[in-house]
Amino acid sequence: MEETALYIHIPFCKQKCLYCDFPSFANSEELMTDYIRALSIEIRKLGNKKISTIFIGGGTPTYLNLEVLKILKKSLEELNLSKEIEFTIEGNPGTFTREKLKLLKDMGVNRLSIGLQAVQDELLEKLGRIHDFNTFLNSYNMARDMGFNNINVDLMFGLPGQDIEMWRHTLEIVINLNPEHLSCYSLIVEKGTPFFNLYSEEDLPDEDTVSEMYSLVKEFLSEKGYLQYEISNFSKNGLECKHNLVYWNLKNYIGVGSGAHSYYDGIRYRNEINVKRYVEAITKAGSAVVELHNNTLEDNMEEFMFLGLRKIKGISIEEFRQRFKKDIFSVYGDAIKKYKSNGMIILEKNRLYLSSRGIEISNYILSDFIIESSEIGKK
Repeated sequence: MEETALYIHIPFCKQKCLYCDFPSFANSEELMTDYIRALSIEIRKLGNKKISTIFIGGGTPTYLNLEVLKILKKSLEELNLSKEIEFTIEGNPGTFTREKLKLLKDMGVNRLSIGLQAVQDELLEKLGRIHDFNTFLNSYNMARDMGFNNINVDLMFGLPGQDIEMWRHTLEIVINLNPEHLSCYSLIVEKGTPFFNLYSEEDLPDEDTVSEMYSLVKEFLSEKGYLQYEISNFSKNGLECKHNLVYWNLKNYIGVGSGAHSYYDGIRYRNEINVKRYVEAITKAGSAVVELHNNTLEDNMEEFMFLGLRKIKGISIEEFRQRFKKDIFSVYGDAIKKYKSNGMIILEKNRLYLSSRGIEISNYILSDFIIESSEIGKK
């Protein structure tokens, strides 16, 4: 039986971070119980599908109270789970309690992803985080005490008021805690967020500084024994996030909850984003899908390249041929030649991957692998 990954979206937060443009909502606690009951209906509709990984994201899943977590736990107990399942839940410092961690353990969670972002309290305040560094430390140590031995820490660079030394200090402090995994993202200021109105380009580190920060994290973590396996992700050997690799390898995954996306047997679909409408749709019709797209061959080739080249080891030329019954050079020959000649893409051992410099300008390069927007599509 083919395995699939499961993403569970929890849209609730204690407070919305100023830079966040994810489908999450604060001050909606009264909707929690109805939402989790609807979510449970959607989870049960998965039937006997073999689940290889579970990722509960948000929002802040650990903001859920014990009562609704118990409802969620009950619905998950009915699933057909792989024996080797990786089961992650995201959480923000200050939302962990021993009772919740114990319940999560009983639920089968074996990996935590904790959002820290920076160790300097003044930077956390600028981001609109609900915690300070000490709160993070308490949550992290509590999780270790409770037996969680696979923890990711989220960090951000390119923050307003952040310089190279502050970023170095964040990395040094976090590495001393010995997490198994680190996700290190460059801040992107999105339109429609409070951040967009609060800060201008002058308030943020310039492009060269951000590039230097990225170089520092790659070099520093490599020295400390962390393997970079994707543009923003680093892990100890063998502890890469299996769930995220499903996305980057263009494998099947099902998303449940408001605004959740799925990719299954070449079909992409998305749920209703509004929490109340999601609950109503699931309760009345058993489905909240509002958008469905049957991927074309071109869509799948694009996504295979676009997602696969995010991985440090890139993509397999042979896998491309087997999946799409096409020679990769007949489709992407011009783009590959262009970036291979300037050292941005490396071709060796039947694999295609971005060079170190290529990774730094990956967004620019990857846009050339979108068939409609390139000369390739005219062939």
